[in-house]
Amino acid sequence: MTNPSTPFRVLVCGTNFGRFYAEAAHRRPGYAPAGILSRGSAASRAYAERLGVPHYTHTDDLPADIDAACVAVGSAISGGGGTELARALMDRGIHVLQEHPVHLTELTDNLTHARRRGVQYRLNTHYPHVSPVRGFIDAARRLVAQQRPLFVDAATPIHLMHPLVDILGRAMGTLRPWRFADPAPLPAAVGPQPFRSLHGMLAGVPLTLRVHHQLDPSDRDNHALHWHRISLGTEGGVLTLADTHGPVLWSPRLHVGRDADRRFVLDGPGTGRLGLGTTAVVGTTGTFRTVFTDLWPEAVGSALDGLREAVEQGGDALRTGQYDLAVCRIWTDLAARLGPPEIVRPATPRPLALSDVFPAAERARADTARTDDTDRSDAHRADDTDRASGPASASPYTPSAEFFDLVAAEHTATASAPAVAALLADADLSTGPVVDIGAGTGLVTEAVARARPDAEILACEPAVGMRAVLTSRVFSDPDLRSRVTVSADAAPDLDLPDQVSVVLLCGVLGHLDADGRARLWRRLNRRLAPGGLVVVELMQFEEPSALPETRLATATAGRNRYEWSFGAAPDETEDGVMRLHSTWRVYREDATEAEREVHDSYRWEPFGLKGVVAESGMTTRPLPTRPGAPPLAVLTRAPDAPDTPAPATTSTHD
Repeated sequence: MTNPSTPFRVLVCGTNFGRFYAEAAHRRPGYAPAGILSRGSAASRAYAERLGVPHYTHTDDLPADIDAACVAVGSAISGGGGTELARALMDRGIHVLQEHPVHLTELTDNLTHARRRGVQYRLNTHYPHVSPVRGFIDAARRLVAQQRPLFVDAATPIHLMHPLVDILGRAMGTLRPWRFADPAPLPAAVGPQPFRSLHGMLAGVPLTLRVHHQLDPSDRDNHALHWHRISLGTEGGVLTLADTHGPVLWSPRLHVGRDADRRFVLDGPGTGRLGLGTTAVVGTTGTFRTVFTDLWPEAVGSALDGLREAVEQGGDALRTGQYDLAVCRIWTDLAARLGPPEIVRPATPRPLALSDVFPAAERARADTARTDDTDRSDAHRADDTDRASGPASASPYTPSAEFFDLVAAEHTATASAPAVAALLADADLSTGPVVDIGAGTGLVTEAVARARPDAEILACEPAVGMRAVLTSRVFSDPDLRSRVTVSADAAPDLDLPDQVSVVLLCGVLGHLDADGRARLWRRLNRRLAPGGLVVVELMQFEEPSALPETRLATATAGRNRYEWSFGAAPDETEDGVMRLHSTWRVYREDATEAEREVHDSYRWEPFGLKGVVAESGMTTRPLPTRPGAPPLAVLTRAPDAPDTPAPATTSTHD
C-alpha cells in the first residue's frame, strides 16, 4: 500500500516516448520522477540532468525507494527488450506500467509474473487516456445507456489498432460478444489500396473497420494517413470522434414529420426539434505542439493514476488484467485476418494548412457568422460572433466587430480599465510581457499601455474581425505600435512567451470547456513569473439561466441609429452550458424598420470566481469595479505552488 501523502516515485525507462512519461511524473501532483533508465546515450543523460534526476543504465543500480516504473521501450513484437526489462523490474518488487504494443503471449506471461511477485502490472494503450478520446468514451457510455447502439464505424492506422480496440471496449462498456469476418479480397485490376476493410461485431454491435494497412517500420506515426476516427450510431443520432486529438461531434438524427398528404411539416406544434443544430462540435482542437506538451503527458498521468489505484487496492494482477487480455486477443484476431501490412517508405509529406484548402474562408461571412466558438475571447462583449472552433481553424470575419466599441468602450472605461490600471500601477512588469488573451478590439490593451508606459504587451485575438480593429488601433498610435504585438492565437493553445508578468482573461474562460480550461491553467502556471498576476473577468451567470431577448443599448452615429439586443438560454444539447444570442439592428434616422440585422450566437459555460479558484489552484481577491459590472478578480499563485516543470520535448509516438 502507498501513502497518499508521499509522492509516488516513478522510474522512466527509455527517453523517446519515455519523455512523455517523465513529463507526466514531473508535473502531476502526487508523483515524483525517481530517475531515468536507458542504455546511456548522451541525449538520455542530458535529459535526466535537465529533469534533475539520476540516470541509470542497469536495474542492479536502482535504489530501493522506487514505487513504479514506466517501460517505454519496445517489446519483443517491436524487436525490443521491453518485456524482459519489465520482468526484471517486477523481480525487484517494482510495479510496472508498460507501453503498448505487447504480444498476447507476452502480456499473459507478464500478468502471471506480476501475480507471482506480488506487484501490479498494467499495459498502457495510451490513446484511451487522451482528453478528446476520454470525452468521446464518456459521451458514448451516456449514449448507450439511453439508446441501443445500431452500428460502429471505425478507422485506424494499423499500428494503432490495439488502442482502437481498447477505445471501443471502454466506449461500449464491454467487448463481448465479438466476431469478425475476413476482409474481402481486393480485385487485382484496381491497383494498390492503402485501406483494408472488414465487418463483424463488437459488444454485439455491427462493426465496420477500415485499416490503413501500410507501414513504414522505421517511422510509423509520420506516415499514417490519419489517426483514430470512430462513429457510434443510435436512433437518436451519431457520436463521432473526428480524430484522436479531437474534436468530438454530435449529429442528431434528421427526422421530419409528415402531414396527411405526406408533405414535410416544417412549423407549428411538434416541430421543436427542427431547431436542433445539424452537428455540434464538442471540445476544441489544438496544435500538434500542444499534443506533445499537454495532451500526451496528461494522458500518461491518467494511466499512472490507474496503476497507482491498482497498487493501493492490491489484488491479483492476473485477475484484474482480464479485460486487457481480451483487448489483446481481439487485436491479435484482427491482425491475423488482415495479414502483414504493406511495407512502404514514402517521402516526407507536406502538411497543408486550412488556408491552403479554404483560401476564401475569411470572406465567407454569412456561412461562418454562426460557427460555434469555444475558444473565443471577451465574453462580456455579447455582441460578438463566433469563430471556428480551435486555433488551427481560420478565424472567420466577425460581422458584429463593426459595432463592438459602441457598447464596450463605455463598459471598459467605467469598469475594466480603471480596475486593471490601478492593479498594475505598482506591479513588477520587468519579468515578462503583459499577455491580453482575447484582446478584442484592444480597449483593455490600450488602457494597460496608458497606465504603464513601460509595459510590453502581447495582444491575442483569434476573431479576424475583432483583430482588424485591434490592429488598426495599434497601428494608428505610435506608442502602441512600439510596444504591442498582435497575435491571432486562441486560448487554450496560444503560443506563450517563456515567462509572463501579467495575464488578462477578460471574458474568455466560459468559452472553453473544462479540458480547455485545465490546459490553459496548466500552461499559465508554468509560464507565470513569481509574483505574477492573472486578471479574470466573468459574466454575471453562475449557472445556466434563461434571459429573454432584451434591448440593452442604443447608440447613434451620423444618420444611423444602432440597437443592441441580448438574450440567453440553457443549451438543449449540453448540460451546464448556455447559448448567448445577440442581435444588432441598424436604422436610418427615424425609420421604424431596420435596414440591417446582424445575429450572433455562442456557447458559454457559466461559473463564478469559486470555480475559477478551484480550477486554477491559485488564490484570488476581487477587484473593485462599478455596481452591476461583471465580476473582476486578480489571481496569484499560492506560495507553496510547485516549481515550473521542465518543458516537454516534441516527439512522435514510437
